[in-house]
Amino acid sequence: MIERRTTRQVMAGCVPIGGDAPVTVQSMTNTDTRDVEATLRQIRALEDAGCEIIRLAVLDGECAEALKKIVPGAKVPLVADIHFDYRLALAVMEAGIAKVRINPGNIGSEARVREVVSSAKDHGVPIRIGVNGGSLPKDILARYGGPTPEALYEATMGHVKLLEKFNFQNIVLSLKASSAELTVRSTERISRACDYPLHIGVTEAGTSFSSTVKSSVGIGALLLQGIGDTIRVSITGDPVEEVKVGKAILKSLGYGKAGLEMISCPTCGRCQYNVEKVVREVERRLDPKLPLKVAVMGCVVNGPGEAREADLGIAGGKGSGILFMKGEKVKTVPESRYVEELVKAAENLAAAKRS
Repeated sequence: MIERRTTRQVMAGCVPIGGDAPVTVQSMTNTDTRDVEATLRQIRALEDAGCEIIRLAVLDGECAEALKKIVPGAKVPLVADIHFDYRLALAVMEAGIAKVRINPGNIGSEARVREVVSSAKDHGVPIRIGVNGGSLPKDILARYGGPTPEALYEATMGHVKLLEKFNFQNIVLSLKASSAELTVRSTERISRACDYPLHIGVTEAGTSFSSTVKSSVGIGALLLQGIGDTIRVSITGDPVEEVKVGKAILKSLGYGKAGLEMISCPTCGRCQYNVEKVVREVERRLDPKLPLKVAVMGCVVNGPGEAREADLGIAGGKGSGILFMKGEKVKTVPESRYVEELVKAAENLAAAKRS
């Protein structure tokens, strides 16, 4: 059992971040925020995939104005991503945004920061300080010779102290880089220094394959230490994929809500049927919210024992296989009915668990 690092808790709308709250999965829309309908369609797709917090880019006043229509149409808290223009931060809070992501150091004078903080206090909106290894201040880069864990830490703490100067502690922190190692080392360091909740993820991680690898390594390394209160997997492409990978990372570590977990063997020369095809079809047909571990194994001899922790599964061979529950044989099944028998048994078992 992973022991979570204790952090103070903040609220993004109705969703708690930190404290004893579950680790949440975030994503970010890639639509033009000024296009209200397109943005709402993507928000609904993300919500359907299980996304719990959604961030949107706010580039200008037209984006901020569009949020007045977008916010009421969302079921989950929305976060405004803002750079440079402090007036946008003020506008989105008036529009009902649940959280703001800024770098306090790049929105101008202390007077402007104070104005943003005052509005955040009035609206009960937390501020996420997001520091990126690719956009550190020049003086810090010169001092450390590049983006190092120490450089990201110093930049972050500078922003923290600025907000604390105005007696503001409703803060979430994130230190990200395109390197999984730099992300991990930086986040480890900040986690030892303060108890603000942490949003974690490897940024600019690439397309689905490379991002899944980098994110699993970086996010997983931190979560295994109990570090991290909310996560985002950054993928170049459909943001719904970010949510799917994020949920899978949490599930693999025992975090997150119960849901369907597929177990399947990596296949070898002993397999005499198309294991991958059966796994994909079973996964497609079963409700992802079913609280079950379902196995598809390629060997009748070893399969049930190797998947003993599964609730049920098929251990198949050429022509026939066995349906098993908790490693024990239930019945023999013809190869042509592997999918149908496993889906039916899984749905029946889930219904029995609910009753």
